[in-house]
Amino acid sequence: MPVSAGTSVTGQSPGNRPDAVISVSEAREAILAAMPAFDIETIPVGSAGGRVLRQAVVAERDQPPFDRVMMDGIAIAFGDFAAGKRRFPVQSTQAAGDEQQVLEPGKCIEIMTGASLPRGADCVVPVERITVAGGDARLEDGYVAEANQFIHPRGSDHGLGAELLAAGKRISPMDIAIIHSAGLTDIDVSRSPTIRTISTGNELVPAGAPIEPHQVRMSNGPAVVALLRQHGYTDCEHDHLVDEPQLLEERIAAHLAAADVLVLSGGVSMGKADYVPQVLGKLGVDVVFHKISQRPGKPMWFGMGPQGQAVFALPGNPVSTLVCARQYVLPALARSAGEPDPLPEFAALAQDVSFNPSLTCFLPARLVSGTGGQVLAMPVATNTSGDFTALSATDGCVELPLEESQFPAGTVLQLHRWSMRA
Repeated sequence: MPVSAGTSVTGQSPGNRPDAVISVSEAREAILAAMPAFDIETIPVGSAGGRVLRQAVVAERDQPPFDRVMMDGIAIAFGDFAAGKRRFPVQSTQAAGDEQQVLEPGKCIEIMTGASLPRGADCVVPVERITVAGGDARLEDGYVAEANQFIHPRGSDHGLGAELLAAGKRISPMDIAIIHSAGLTDIDVSRSPTIRTISTGNELVPAGAPIEPHQVRMSNGPAVVALLRQHGYTDCEHDHLVDEPQLLEERIAAHLAAADVLVLSGGVSMGKADYVPQVLGKLGVDVVFHKISQRPGKPMWFGMGPQGQAVFALPGNPVSTLVCARQYVLPALARSAGEPDPLPEFAALAQDVSFNPSLTCFLPARLVSGTGGQVLAMPVATNTSGDFTALSATDGCVELPLEESQFPAGTVLQLHRWSMRA
C-alpha cells in the first residue's frame, strides 16, 4: 500500500459513537483528522502542472538580474540631456542577450527591450521619440526625459534567495514559469494518490449495454471519476459490483490492496441488500462514522483501512453521491496532498427558502449577479435526491445551517462550488 503513515481516527467517531448520527462539522473534522499525508516524490518540472508543491521555491538570483531596458530606443546619460544635449551620435547597438556595453560620454547606444542597461546610461528614450539619420539620433522637439525612465531596476521584483512559492501550492502554469526562473529542473510534489471508485447495485447497467425496464443506467461512478479528474487526481479507475456479499468482499479487498482511497457509491443505507458496511468491517476497515445529519447524503459512511486507506462509502442516490463527493472527498484529498484549507466563499440567497430544521441542507444553486455585482445564489429544485439532471444548471450548493428553517432572500450562506478551484 503506497499511503504513508499518518495520524488517524480509526475504530471510532467523534465521542466514540460510531453508530451516532453526527453533524456536518463533526464529519468534516473526523475525516480531516483521519486522513494520512500522501508521500512526496520528485518529478521533472515539465510534469508538475496541477500537482501540489511540497517544497519552497527560492530565487536563484535577483529579478531582474540586471537593470533591464523596458523600451526599444536609445540609452543615454541623463546628465547629457539635462545639460541641453538633444542630438546623440550612435555609438553601437545592444540587443537583449548581448553583453553589457559601456556608454561613451555624449553618445547613445541603440537599445532593445529586455537588454541590460549599458554602464554609464541612466535614461532610455523610446524609439517613437527619436529620429536616426546620418549616424545620429535626434530627440523630437519638446521631448522631456526623466532620469531612470523605462528602466526596470535590478532586484526590484525580488532578491536572491527570496521565497517565490511556498509548499502547499497547487502548481499553475504561472508557477511553472516561476520554478523555471529559479533554475530548477526537478521539484518535490505530493504523490498522486491511487483512487478506486466503486458503484454497487444489481440495477445498474453501463451506457451502451442492453437495459431492461426495471434497470437504470450507471452514472454515479463515472461522474465521481470526472469530478476527481477535474481536480487533478488522474489515477482513478471505476468498477461496478453487484449486491452479492462474497463478490463484494473479494473485489473490495483487491481494491483496498491497490489503492490509497476508495470511493464507493450505494449499499450503505438500511436496506437488506446494503452490504457495504459489513463487508468493509470484515476487511478490517474501521468505521469512523456512519450517518451525517444532512440532506442529501445522510447515510454516508467513512472509515480507515488497515494500511491507512481512506474509505468513503457514499449514498447511492445521484445527488447525494455528488454532494458528498464534493463536500468530503475533495477536501480530504486536498488535505492529504498538503494544500491549505481554502478560504470560505459566500453568496446571498436570491429568493426565500424554507427547510426542515432537523438537518443541514446542501441546496443546489446557480449563481447570478445582483445589485452592485453581489453574488446571488438562485436555488435549483431537484425532484428528490435521484434527480441529478437538475445539477447541470447549478454552480454548486449553499449550506443551510442546522436548526434554522426560514432563510429570507438576501440571507448570506456559505457557498460550495462543484469545483473547489473555481
